[in-house]
This record gives sequence, C-alpha cells and structure tokens, in this order.
Amino acid sequence: MKVLEAGGHQTTGTYRSFPIKGYVHLDLNDSGAVQALVERVRPDWIFCTAGMTNADACEEQPAVARREIVDGPIGLARIGRKLGAGFLFYSSSYVFDGNAGPYVEEDSPSPINVYGQCKYEAEQILQSELEQWVIVRTVVVYGPEIQGKNFAYQVLRAARDSRTSSVSVDQVSNTTYNRDLALASVELAERNLYGLYHLAGSDNMDRYSFGKRICEVFGLEHGLLEPRCTAEMNQRARRPLHAGLVTTCAQRALKTVLGGARDGLIRMRHEIGDDLGRVQRPGVNADE
Repeated sequence: MKVLEAGGHQTTGTYRSFPIKGYVHLDLNDSGAVQALVERVRPDWIFCTAGMTNADACEEQPAVARREIVDGPIGLARIGRKLGAGFLFYSSSYVFDGNAGPYVEEDSPSPINVYGQCKYEAEQILQSELEQWVIVRTVVVYGPEIQGKNFAYQVLRAARDSRTSSVSVDQVSNTTYNRDLALASVELAERNLYGLYHLAGSDNMDRYSFGKRICEVFGLEHGLLEPRCTAEMNQRARRPLHAGLVTTCAQRALKTVLGGARDGLIRMRHEIGDDLGRVQRPGVNADE
C-alpha cells in the first residue's frame, strides 16, 4: 500500500481479522462481499496477499488451508477477470521439494506439504483461467509490519526477552525484505509484465545464520539461539531444506534491486528502532 501510494496510485486496502485504520474489512470466503467491493472499486490490478501461512496449521487443517489459499483467492481472481483487472498472486518456494534448490521458474514443482500443495494448485488454476496474471514466488519475507509476525520479529522478541529459540541449521533459502518485494511487485504490475517470477533477496543462508545476522544488526545477543536440524524440531509439516529461488529472470526484467539480508535488516532497524510490534498471538506464526 505504501509503495503504491508513493507512486501516485489510488488504493483500497483490505483486512480480515486484524483491523487496520483506513482499510476495508473483507473475508475472501464471502463471495458476495468480494464481488460488491470489486465492482465498486473497479481496480486495474488486484494484489492478493491473503492466505494461511502457518505450514503446520495447514497440515492439521487441510480443508481450511485449501479454502484460504486456493478457493478464496481464485474466487477473487475470477471476479476481477470479469472487470478486466490484472491479478498478482503471492506463491512460495514451498511448491518445491527442496532436494535440488535453488530453483528457477522453469523447474517442476513437487510440494511436500499441504501449504505448498495448495499454493501450487492455485498457481495452476490462475495460469489456466486468466490472461492478465502475475505469480510471484518468494521465501522468508521479513521487515517492518504492523502485526510483527515474521521470522525477524520472532527472533528479536526472543532475544530481547532472554528466551531460548530453536532455529533450523539445514533449511537454506533466500531472505526477502518486504519493501523490496513490494517495490518489485508494483513494478511488475505497472509495466504489465505478466507471468511467473521468483522475487527474493540476493542472499542464500540457513535460518540459524539469518537469526544470528538479525541479532547482530539489532545489537542483541544471539547466544540463546539454539541450532537444530529440522528432523529434531518435530514440526508437523515437512519443510523443503534447499528451497532457495534463482531471481535472475526478475533482476533482468526489473529496475528494482532485490538486496541482501544485512542491507534489509539495517533498513528494518532504521524504520522500527526498538519497537518490536505486538506480542505474537499463539498459532499465527508465519513460515513465509
């Protein structure tokens, strides 16, 4: 929203369960409300950021996950299509099995958990039904955000509160600063660059190394981070271990630079200072 407004675009933002001042309440499962809003706004582009992001919760509630990740966004896309709106959908590196990353856009998905399966299903439907579509795959998105849910906030709160935190040493991928992701997404829409793009930061690192980098940039002690192999963490959903994304295609097409972790974290600290956001509610942690 900030990037769009800075570019002079008129915007309508929505929320479902976390009220944001100036945004419109919308549940994508309420098709009548979705249709009414889209017809009233008549957008040129729809950016679909909605979705269930907790991979373990998706594994435990596959029907709910499919409704949130596939049915709701696809219903929105179909309504937008009737009015000629472009549709930008956020997918994930979790569409891959993680055995041979980092991946390019042409690599064949092979998801190993419900979250990834739902994202891939939505990708396939969008590509088959729409003409004006953009699918953005990304991974480990962090940066300033009002709910304070992402991995950086989780690490920072644990370090601030002197709590131990188990972090994977064998899940390796890019880390993606959210403002860079927003800038690149908006550029794709502004230039009508339809298609599938990998948008992610330039660094590849494991979660434990990223956690240490977070603490380092924010001047906090990283000694309470406990390095663990994924197999030891008893997570319900299987995680793709090497799920990095090759971003060469996007970087050739775009002016926006997708930077590395240190640069993104420095910018994050400059923006939020010591404000680590709300205390995370149980069950809403985000893998992505």
